Formats: sequence, C-alpha cells, structure tokens
Amino acid sequence: MFLLPQKMTFKIVRFLFNILIWLMGIKLVVSGKEYIQPNKPYLIMGNHQSLFDIFVIPAAIPICFVGVEAAYHFSLPVWGYLISKWGCIPIERDNLQKAVLSLETAKKILLSGMNIGILPEGHRTLTGKLGSFKKGPFYLAKDAQADILPFGINGLFNYNPKGSVILTPGKVKVSIGRPIPYSSFKDLSVEELRKLTFDRICTLSQQF
Repeated sequence: MFLLPQKMTFKIVRFLFNILIWLMGIKLVVSGKEYIQPNKPYLIMGNHQSLFDIFVIPAAIPICFVGVEAAYHFSLPVWGYLISKWGCIPIERDNLQKAVLSLETAKKILLSGMNIGILPEGHRTLTGKLGSFKKGPFYLAKDAQADILPFGINGLFNYNPKGSVILTPGKVKVSIGRPIPYSSFKDLSVEELRKLTFDRICTLSQQF
C-alpha cells in the first residue's frame, strides 16, 4: 500500500494530520522539538488523554515512529488496516505472555534504528489526570538500551474526554522534553525508571 519510503510517507501523514486536526478545531502548539536528534532511535512515551491522540501525536512529533497499540485497534475498520500495513505492534494488555512477545518485537524494531511510540498508561485517562504506568515499556527501554523521549499533552482531554461524543475546539499543547539517555538509567531498577519517567511526563503534561 505504502509505495514511498516509510520516512517520506510519515512526512505526508504528518502534513495531512495537521490539516485534519485544524479542521476539527484543534489549535496545536508544540514545544521542545529542538531536543530531538533525528538520527537517534527513541522510545517515545507520553500521556494518553483522548482518542484523538492518534492524530495529534504524529502531527506534533517530527520523527518517524511505529506505535505499540491495543490489539483491538487492529480490528477497527480502515484504521486497523492502516496501522497493520504501517507496521504498528498489537499488544494484549490482559495477556502477559502475548504482551511480552509484543515488547520483544518492539525491541527488535528499536534495535533496527526505528523509533517506537508507546503510551505507558495503557489506556485513556478518565479524569484528565495522569494514570499509573505499566511496567512493560520500562523493561523494553532497559532491554533495548534505548533513550526515552518523553512528551506531555495538555488540552486534548478537554477537547474530547473518554465516553463523550462532544468535541470542544481549543488549544492543545504538546510539550516534548529532553531525552532521558540510557546511560542515565541503566543502573536504575524498572520501578525507579518508571517513577522517573512518570514524574517527567507529569510535569510536561501540565504545561500549557
């Protein structure tokens, strides 16, 4: 389906997503893009505010990445087909054995030089506040020896909270933080790394 190289296709998709979210009434503001080193593979992590994260995150973050997504997304009409063709990785949160295999696939992709995007809460917030993080992404970061690129979204929960069909146009801020290099957390436990990343993303998600 995708006839152009993946990175070129991603640029086109970003352009189209930026137009789409503008048409939907989202005024997207992005900060921190200067922290990204384009030729360095990252494990990209941030908070999960809304269904529309799937459009806002690629529009905001200017590096090509493959997402780790809930397995049921792959059965959705059109969207499931597209993310499957793109190479996104399905993960079943309630099946530990299958989840481990998904993270192993993500590790191989990271080691090949491609960025991976994952939302460590595992599901959309119900309150607008940052939820607890799953441990899997941090095992992945340590196993792949990957730098973590944190980001925070603010405003998208107000645009469309989970369970609502109402869209409230307005400003959405995506704050990209300084990368967390593997060298700085290689000696931390998974729990310590999870807390470090949680605190960083929590701070970024409160910027507006």
